[in-house]
Amino acid sequence: MSIITRSITNADREARYLNLTELKTISDFYERGKDRLRIAAILTANEDTIVQKGSQRFWQRYPDTPSNSGNPRFRASCMRDQGWYIRLIASSLIVGDIEPLDKIGVRGVKEMYESLEIPLRNVVECMRCLKEVTLEMLSLEDAAEVAPYFDFLIQGTMP
Repeated sequence: MSIITRSITNADREARYLNLTELKTISDFYERGKDRLRIAAILTANEDTIVQKGSQRFWQRYPDTPSNSGNPRFRASCMRDQGWYIRLIASSLIVGDIEPLDKIGVRGVKEMYESLEIPLRNVVECMRCLKEVTLEMLSLEDAAEVAPYFDFLIQGTMP
């Protein structure tokens, strides 16, 4: 739930107007909006690079993994999923909330990967590699804005 929806819902539940702190929080959210959109555009424009470099880094750490077995289908599926996570993080960043990432990217993911017999520790390490590559291409301020989304995904996927 976005900061705006959460603030309005809380105020409405208490049958009151938004207070000054809530209004300031919403104002700050809008002021940072251009930066969130700019960072999301960077992620979008660099998705292929992030996925390529993140995959290479992951395969160096975990050379004996299904996605690095020489099976093109496994490799393509792994890289497709990584791109999907980058898009999810960009979307969550735009709205300034982890809810899309939680609803779409974390819930049920463990069961899906386990049913495919993909070790969750591999998924977590792959997300760490994507995070590292992404943060390396951003300024410190932009990296600080993006890192919590990766951290949420990593924590939510841990076995």
